[in-house]
Amino acid sequence: MSCLACDLLHSLHAIKTHSVGKKSNSAEHLPRSEISLEALKVVLRLTEQGFTAYLVGGCVRDLLLGLKPKDFDVATNATPQQVHKVFRNSRIIGRRFQIVHVRFGREIIEVSTFRAQHNQQKSNDAGHVLDDNVFGSFESDAFRRDFTVNALYYCATDERVLDPTDEGLNDLASKQLRLIGDPATRFKEDPVRMLRAIRFKSKLKFDLAPILEQKIIDLAHLLGEIPPARLFEETLKLFMAGFAQSTYLALCQYQISVILFPTMAEEGQAEALIQLALKSTDDRIAIGSPVTPAFIFAALLWAPFENLKKALIEKDDYSRNDAAAVAADQVFHQQQAVISIPKRFSIPAREIWLLQDRLEARRGKKPLRLIANKRFRAAYDFLLLRRDSGENISALCDWWTEFQTADEDRQQIMTRGSRTQKSKKSQPKADASLKDS
Repeated sequence: MSCLACDLLHSLHAIKTHSVGKKSNSAEHLPRSEISLEALKVVLRLTEQGFTAYLVGGCVRDLLLGLKPKDFDVATNATPQQVHKVFRNSRIIGRRFQIVHVRFGREIIEVSTFRAQHNQQKSNDAGHVLDDNVFGSFESDAFRRDFTVNALYYCATDERVLDPTDEGLNDLASKQLRLIGDPATRFKEDPVRMLRAIRFKSKLKFDLAPILEQKIIDLAHLLGEIPPARLFEETLKLFMAGFAQSTYLALCQYQISVILFPTMAEEGQAEALIQLALKSTDDRIAIGSPVTPAFIFAALLWAPFENLKKALIEKDDYSRNDAAAVAADQVFHQQQAVISIPKRFSIPAREIWLLQDRLEARRGKKPLRLIANKRFRAAYDFLLLRRDSGENISALCDWWTEFQTADEDRQQIMTRGSRTQKSKKSQPKADASLKDS
């Protein structure tokens, strides 16, 4: 990096005030210690080469809110090919809209060229944009973004936060989410924006503008037209970011949960179990413990699985084991039509279900074999969630809680004793969403 860029980087950490928009406002402060130096290097290097470049979007929004950004994005008037030429440690990706990933070790800075309005000739009959690879100006880029609070730009060279829509900073201060442009049109262009609205609402604890709420309810069915693979990626963002429980409640509120999980029961014990599983996941993420989507899917689809299993046993004369296997296969097959859940998550979730019946076998050598099963801990935690959600299985949970810590002599006695023998130990709380081994 040149001396000019080094001086600019140094000044970024020395200056104590900055301006917002076109006016200086000392009441606003970006915590520069939280800004990625690698992102600043990208901005300053592009500036040095004669281009315009800003930090943009969620990183600016989160910094202004006092949050730690998950990643840093850069917007520029340089084309992807020009960006790639400036940074040897980069590659161009994307078909619908080309962007550049600039890699610094494990950190990737995403650089996108200013976008223009959609090419309406490249939209389908439903209004979904098929080709977004149109470059434009700084102003057009701002109005092509989704929410006003995501259309904020940080000019690193003179420490200014730019608000081209004139609404982003006000909405940030009032904790409100508003779309840029007509909500119906923007949702038809890309229905996933509805999921983004709910995700930001839950993450930021913002309110949705009233018109936004109504349009989500009216147009939620459009999510059924999104490819299942893309919906899986969006589902991970919804449930694996530390605010799964509030996100789920919002999905139910805006009638989206039944679209994403059409077989899911939303009432009774299944609802309680889902809430407990999501809260446990959030708690584990908060303390840095590992989690897996398999546990979330096992909880969300537990009621459809149980209902179908019981129906197969009653109507088709299946054995309990066969009914469970068939029900698990059918439930995931139906779900795949909406959300394409990879086998690395659907198989562990299926095994958690099938182990629930096997945990009722407490005689002979079966308990020791079950403890050795790589899914035992997740299945045991799921058993505790079922109890905590209201199922009458406390004796079974107590037995397995004691058996895991008992010595060999005690285990032999327990596997010969009564199936309803109770432990005097206190009931532990479920520890859900363990990392898949």
